[in-house]
Amino acid sequence: MNFFCYRCGTTLPMGARFCSSCGTVVSATAPPPGHPLVRPIVGRQIGGVCAALARSNGWDLSLIRVITVVGFFMSGGLVAVAYVAGWIGIPEEQILPAPGMYPPPPPPSAS
Repeated sequence: MNFFCYRCGTTLPMGARFCSSCGTVVSATAPPPGHPLVRPIVGRQIGGVCAALARSNGWDLSLIRVITVVGFFMSGGLVAVAYVAGWIGIPEEQILPAPGMYPPPPPPSAS
């Protein structure tokens, strides 16, 4: 796994405390791999819980959905309760405005 200086982008050896190029103090731990656990807006079927779990852990989305459906019928409702808890507990992905876009102008006032 490569480790980079966040200031200049130089490749660093694991365990480095300072950047050899710019001298910046680097953190002792690397950031966690994958994406944060958020329910995506695009690509979800019902609540986005399966898509959130698959994306954050790097799993196959189709396999997670199949396991969930089988679990709905085989667990006596336990997976359904867990799915609803995930739907409530996992935050929804925030949509950020595209760079360079401005908010719409205010409506003209009637004078």
